[in-house]
Amino acid sequence: MHHRRTLVLGASTNPERYSYLAVKKLLKYEFPVCAVGLREGEVDGVKINPPGTSFENIHTVTMYVGAKNQQSYYEYVISLAPKRVIFNPGTQNVEFEKKLRDAGIHVTHACTLIMLSNHLF
Repeated sequence: MHHRRTLVLGASTNPERYSYLAVKKLLKYEFPVCAVGLREGEVDGVKINPPGTSFENIHTVTMYVGAKNQQSYYEYVISLAPKRVIFNPGTQNVEFEKKLRDAGIHVTHACTLIMLSNHLF
């Protein structure tokens, strides 16, 4: 089992959403997964928690929230003190990225699903 606990931010129970696929694929590759989304539910036993839920030992936050909806998450993500934040396609946000870098958090522009498929996660 990997020890890089990953938070999927913008998680969804909709099988057509990339965040749903990310939770499933992270589990397939045996990553410990946490999920935060606007609607409660679960994906393969992973509970989707409301925004602001406290977690410990988060290594990676993978973003599935569009830039225009990220501002309310800035302080929350920084408070989790992840080692890195992955901005998936369509989630890039220069303002947030600067705040993360200023907090010493590594920023990556990539697709979590492709990273996992290529064993680059």
